[in-house]
Amino acid sequence: MPKRLSRRSRTVGVLATGAALIAGGSVSLAPIQATASSHREAPLISGQPEYDNTDVYAFVSPDQPNTTTLVANFWPFEEPAGGPNFYKFNPDGRYEINVDNDGDSLPEFTYRFTFKESYRSKDTFLYNTGIVRSFNDATLNYRQTYDLTLIQRSGGTVVGTRTLATDVPVAPSRVGDASMPDYRTLRQQAIKQLPSGVKTFAGQADDPFFLDLRVFNRFYGGNLKEVGNDTLKGYNVQSVALQVPTSALIKPGQPIIGVYSAVQRRNAAGGFTQVSRLGNPLFNEVINPIKDKDKYNASVPWNDAQFKPNVTDPELPRRLNEVYKLPIPTTPRNDLVQVFLTGVPKLNQPPNVREAELMRLNTSIPPTASPNPLGVIGGDTAGYPNGRRLADDTLDISLQVAEGELIGMKNELGDAVNANDVKFEPNFPYVALPTSGSAVRGGSSTSGGKTANGAATTYNFGNRSAKTSTADDGGTPILPIIALAGGAAFLTGGFLMWARRRSI
Repeated sequence: MPKRLSRRSRTVGVLATGAALIAGGSVSLAPIQATASSHREAPLISGQPEYDNTDVYAFVSPDQPNTTTLVANFWPFEEPAGGPNFYKFNPDGRYEINVDNDGDSLPEFTYRFTFKESYRSKDTFLYNTGIVRSFNDATLNYRQTYDLTLIQRSGGTVVGTRTLATDVPVAPSRVGDASMPDYRTLRQQAIKQLPSGVKTFAGQADDPFFLDLRVFNRFYGGNLKEVGNDTLKGYNVQSVALQVPTSALIKPGQPIIGVYSAVQRRNAAGGFTQVSRLGNPLFNEVINPIKDKDKYNASVPWNDAQFKPNVTDPELPRRLNEVYKLPIPTTPRNDLVQVFLTGVPKLNQPPNVREAELMRLNTSIPPTASPNPLGVIGGDTAGYPNGRRLADDTLDISLQVAEGELIGMKNELGDAVNANDVKFEPNFPYVALPTSGSAVRGGSSTSGGKTANGAATTYNFGNRSAKTSTADDGGTPILPIIALAGGAAFLTGGFLMWARRRSI
């Protein structure tokens, strides 16, 4: 294999690989059953993209460290020029971000977004009938607003419901430069500071996940010739984001929270059925086999112990062994139980934790000035799997962890996609501006034949290198990657501190 990829690019490749394997089958789903979330990895949800939860992020806000930012994205592969019916949140859906702050897997807080839509006129085929500079312009023919509700629970029982905001504008789809010459101003109108201290946003954004999805083609062509192309480059998503005072989320003396997003869709009877759920990236794609995907999406974290066998004896390492003869880590995989179900002791595992698939964030760990995209295995405890930042290379991380990184089987797996194609914003909501409909999709692919090196336990899926960025609004340059170094993995008092040596 070629030179070592940075872990961030490497992990992306492996996780995507597992996702492809699990998603490759065909499953028949009843209309009211839940469906798998993320980027088109299950049959039914692929036909309902507006409900498809692609990614969840939770991190201490870098510019407001007394707050926590929560982001959930939906509708994968939005082609920027895909009109005249552009993209939206479905008014028949309830889009939720849930927070557990005591480790029992039951959410204490649910932030629910419900959407409304309207047209200025239905006597036109156009999304906008002229230049749009403001959400209130008569030329913006299609408009959405939303209400934000906070549902509070104790022991799973609702104890309070409060409306935090009503009729907040949704940032529209970025139709193109002739229609929206100053899209940044339009987005700014969709960012609202609420009296509760919460900031909220809903609207279109660049898809922040970056990876080479050709992993599904027998793990990058069967010989690593298909790596290095960011499949999601130039596509947008629908994003909801919250910036919440951390003190309003945590219990005194207990800074660790668990986060997941869910979407409920109105059914024929007028009620709501959960059709999408997501915590950690790629869990339902890579860890759960097809037979459990619908069960997972229909369930709540309280029942997640039923998926533990998929964690302790995962399929992905066996498939990697079939294609690349990589060693299979010894089971049971208790290291993966910590990553996916309990959190890591002395890092992000709450006391008296109940096993549940949640994204766990220790809010007491401050942001770092020089984030390592490999997160904890790169020596940066402010990153994934301690929460998830937008720039964390979760695929490389997950790939390496699946192949035994945390139990002494050091490896350099990755897909040679090292960063997002568009710069993230320095302030809330942090997600990058969406690609304009005026842009032309396509670009070169950095790929080539890759061969295995002779190291006993070091493997590479691509070649990682530092890249610079000159990206502006909706452009497609690459983010700079900072060369970072971490120590070797070590055990301290039974706690596996993940620290990896990192090369660019």
